[in-house]
Amino acid sequence: MATDYVESQDRGTRRRLHPLPVRIMHWTNAVAMLIMITSGWKIYNDEVIFGWLHFPEAITLGKWAQHGLQWHFFGMWILGINGMIYLIYGFVTGRFREKLLPIRPGEVIATVGDALRFRLKHDDLTHYNAVQKVLYVGIILVGLLTVISGLVIWKPIQFSELTFLFYDFQTARLVHFLCMSAIVGFLIVHVALAILVPKSLLAMLTGGPVVEIEPPDAAREPLPVPASE
Repeated sequence: MATDYVESQDRGTRRRLHPLPVRIMHWTNAVAMLIMITSGWKIYNDEVIFGWLHFPEAITLGKWAQHGLQWHFFGMWILGINGMIYLIYGFVTGRFREKLLPIRPGEVIATVGDALRFRLKHDDLTHYNAVQKVLYVGIILVGLLTVISGLVIWKPIQFSELTFLFYDFQTARLVHFLCMSAIVGFLIVHVALAILVPKSLLAMLTGGPVVEIEPPDAAREPLPVPASE
């Protein structure tokens, strides 16, 4: 199996598009999210927010609501630990800065226009377009809000300061439900794009193409200053 990092004497360090730690965290997160969502639907059915909405038992996890709650806690710890490691990894390695920044409003508008005209290209897996950047940053923020609202629902007294942010317990439940809906919507789009662009799914399994790691600006040699006559 090809290594994730390759040393190049003339061009510095090169690595796979998705290093092994990223791939492990991605698939761990995928499993944890499925557990959380399907067990959450089971819990929701026991005490609905919208009277007209009940999730089919066939797509819920847990025989009873209590079983669903146990599965939810199990997925919570996996997702919480994995998510924390992912955030630390993204900031420490500079992956977030490299892949998700900058986000320019003009580029977002142009990319949305290309998508609406079915002209959006996915040939280059090494760079995210503006809409992808917005979606990934947005889903990270939604994930954090999901955790906070989940803590309020779990321990409203112990996390009373957080409960105050949502006004009351029921509002926290509503926010938690809306965050879940946003995550499900993101997953639908994410899976659909993986099906439409199979090489993106393959890259998350194998690591993808080898990309160049640009050295930090401080490490680059300064340009020579011409001598004065």
